Amino acid sequence: MSEQPIADKAAKLTAVKGMNDILPPESARWEWFESKVRALMARYAYANVRTPVVEPTALFVRGLGEVTDIVEKEMYSFVDSMNGDKLTLRPEATAGIVRAMNEHNALYNGPMRVWSAVTLFRHERPQKGRYRQFHQIDVEALGFAGPDVDAEQILMCRALLCDLGIPMEHVRLELNSLGQPAERMAHRAALIAHFEAHADVLDEDARRRLHSNPLRILDTKNPAMQAIVEAAPQLMDFLGEASLAHLNAVRAVLDAVGLAYRINPRLVRGMDYYNLTVFEWITDKLGSQGTVCGGGRYDGLFEQLGGKPTPAVGWGMGVERMLLLLEAVGVLPPGTEPDAYAIVPAAEAMPVAMAACEALRGAGIKVQMHAATGADGMGSMKSQFKKADASGARYALIFGADELAAGTVTVKALRDGAGAQQTQALAEVSAWACNLQSRS
Repeated sequence: MSEQPIADKAAKLTAVKGMNDILPPESARWEWFESKVRALMARYAYANVRTPVVEPTALFVRGLGEVTDIVEKEMYSFVDSMNGDKLTLRPEATAGIVRAMNEHNALYNGPMRVWSAVTLFRHERPQKGRYRQFHQIDVEALGFAGPDVDAEQILMCRALLCDLGIPMEHVRLELNSLGQPAERMAHRAALIAHFEAHADVLDEDARRRLHSNPLRILDTKNPAMQAIVEAAPQLMDFLGEASLAHLNAVRAVLDAVGLAYRINPRLVRGMDYYNLTVFEWITDKLGSQGTVCGGGRYDGLFEQLGGKPTPAVGWGMGVERMLLLLEAVGVLPPGTEPDAYAIVPAAEAMPVAMAACEALRGAGIKVQMHAATGADGMGSMKSQFKKADASGARYALIFGADELAAGTVTVKALRDGAGAQQTQALAEVSAWACNLQSRS
């Protein structure tokens, strides 16, 4: 029997829908953003932690709540073909970090402040700022019960926004308290009674959640339900003295530093593990994807996932949305253009040119070497100069035959004072580099 040809053997493969490649020069913006995050975390003494992308499915079912959009609709879950384990690509970061702390008894010596840069996965309808694979900066303070740490984390968010150059008039802070379990239960009963009295207005999703998780109904985007949601009992009215005192202590810090905020009694967040303080940083510059950072306190999650009772508070910031916001407000991160582009007309000059460029790099100068790309060797001087100019480099370093014979390199300006050039001895190239650095 003759073999049948494979029809799609040469078909071009593309990325999964909603999962995007990040290529230069766009990747430079990501690196710049990540460098700002690392610097901020060092200033606040938060240590880096890294957890697996794949976790047991039960971790998220127990941690986030069975009747949440993430667990019900959005998780990428599968059965391990080797052993039958039920696994999930992590849809959020906090549950995995808590699992790791429990598993390794990491808080044995006391509370910890940690952060992580994570890749997350949710099966959503891809749209600008909302993808199936997305990235987040996650910050957690573990073992701290006081409202001072809640306030510290909110101020961290503000500090990062300022470090990124985002004017504060383009973002606003919304704040709420979800109280404690007993207070939420009393509020839950009142919510159910309210929505049952308006059952004819509820959509299918709200009816399904009415008795399992009525708090989620407050998150509805259905315009037909907004009136009954606005009229629903507010959790704030059910808070006891301790919960109100915790919220007021957070507010006192924010007031003391002059950080404006709005109390939003409908702010509940998308996971069931929150209690007491919840907050969101919101912008009007990104349309419907307005929340760029959000978080709150989750004192019950450690015990819920099999650990000892441990207070905790944290937040997550979407990287894609933050980069979109930077673009929307006109903040342009610095580029990655080299300082110099090495032009090498003949292959025999390459050893000398390479040695000189290594010396420059050792002195902190960013150098892009010209290299052969095909059968025509190094290419003409004209083509190399075109590439030097396109690279964005400030200078061209010319390693021609005359320079090679004299032990020199010609330095030609490509930007400021374009066309001006000087001859530099190879033995003194590091001194030229130091002079260039001092003028940068």
